[in-house]
Amino acid sequence: MTDSLRHLPREEVLDRCARWGIQSVELGTGNFSPAPHVDLQALLRDRAERERLLRDVRGRGLRISALNCSGNPLHPRSDVASRHAQVVRDTVALAGLLEVDTVVTMSGCPGAPGGGDVPNWVVSTWPPEFVEAVEWQWRERVVPFWQEMADWAERHGVRLAVEMHPGQCVYNPATLLRLRQAAGPRVGANLDPSHLFWQGVDVLDTVRRLGGAIVHVHAKDTRLDGPNVRRDGVLHLAAGQPPAQRPWAFRTLGLGHDAFFWAQFVDELRQAGYAGALSVEHEDEVLSPEDGVLRSVHLLRAVLPQDVSFAQP
Repeated sequence: MTDSLRHLPREEVLDRCARWGIQSVELGTGNFSPAPHVDLQALLRDRAERERLLRDVRGRGLRISALNCSGNPLHPRSDVASRHAQVVRDTVALAGLLEVDTVVTMSGCPGAPGGGDVPNWVVSTWPPEFVEAVEWQWRERVVPFWQEMADWAERHGVRLAVEMHPGQCVYNPATLLRLRQAAGPRVGANLDPSHLFWQGVDVLDTVRRLGGAIVHVHAKDTRLDGPNVRRDGVLHLAAGQPPAQRPWAFRTLGLGHDAFFWAQFVDELRQAGYAGALSVEHEDEVLSPEDGVLRSVHLLRAVLPQDVSFAQP
C-alpha cells in the first residue's frame, strides 16, 4: 500500500517496490488516504494521465492490485458524507478505466436517529436504545447506500473490498457478511488482520468463515500487551500514550505475531482460494516506513509457498 511510503514521490516508491521484490501496489485515491501518489480527478478526466500512471507502474514490472478510498460516506454531516461518497464513486469509475478490479473502502458509520453530527458506533446491546439505533443505521443508511454502490461497481466491472474496521458499521466477520448478504456479491472483504487481533477475533477462523468473500488482503500486524490489557482492557482510550503503554499497537509483521502465524495465515488464504495481493500497510510508530515495509516483505517471502515467484531485488 503506497500510502505506507507517503513521504516519497511516486517514482521513488515504485522504484523501491521493484527493487524489494514487491509485485503489486495499492494506491490511495482520497478520503482517509492523503492520496500522495495519484490525482483522482486528473486521472478521471485525462487519458494521458492514466496512461502515464500505467507506464510508471508496468514499466517497473508491477501491477495495481487495488485502489483505496476508505472513508465515511455515511457520516451524519451531509457535507462530509457527500464528499466521501463522491470519492468512492469516482474511485470505482477510475478503477474501471484502469482495468483494476478491486476498490478497497470502509462501510462508514452514521449518527443516531435523533440527529447530531458525530458518528455513533454501537457495539453493545444494552441499554435497549442501542439496538434500536444500530438497526436504524443499517435499515436507513448502510443498506441503501451500499446497494446503490454495488450497482455502480457492477457497471464498472469492479469489486468492493470493505475493510472490517472498528468505528465503522462493518467491523467484524458477522457485520461484513450482513452487508454482503444485503448488497450482493460485488461487496466482499478487505481482510486486515490487525483490526481483528485486538478485538479478540480468531483471524484464521475468519479466513475459513469468509472464504470466497475475501477479495483483498492487508498485511499488517498488531501487538497486544498482556499486562496493559488485563489492567484496562482493549477498549481503553490510550490516545497520546507511547505504544509500550497501550493495550495494543499496530506493529510491523512479526512483531505482533510470529512467522509461524503468518505462514498459517497464507496457507489458510490459499486453501480458501484466495490468490490476490498481500498488501503491506505500515502503521508502526516505532520503526521507519522503509524499515517496516522491507521487514514485512522479507517475512512474507519466507512464508509464501515456493511455487510463488518474486521479482528479484
